[in-house]
Amino acid sequence: MRAADLFEEGRKVPRIARELRVSEKPVYQWRRSWRTGGRETLRSKGPSGYDCRLGPHLQAKLATWLEEGPAAHGWTDDQVWTAARVRTLIGRKFHVS
Repeated sequence: MRAADLFEEGRKVPRIARELRVSEKPVYQWRRSWRTGGRETLRSKGPSGYDCRLGPHLQAKLATWLEEGPAAHGWTDDQVWTAARVRTLIGRKFHVS
């Protein structure tokens, strides 16, 4: 909400960009949104991306399997969960990619 404060103070876009350590393009976009919808339009809408395909019950099941460690699921060379291994485990157990 710092950007909204700076817009309300009447600061220029280049100065706001320097202060917030961003390029000018997003500041112009934020200002346009701020002018049409106020401060609320600048609030974060949360992380982008796909919603999780696993419901709470299946997420709990996955957490249990992850706590067992990689060796319990066939990776015996080391005990580190990597993104690739978690993805493979999800595919094997839930048939979801």
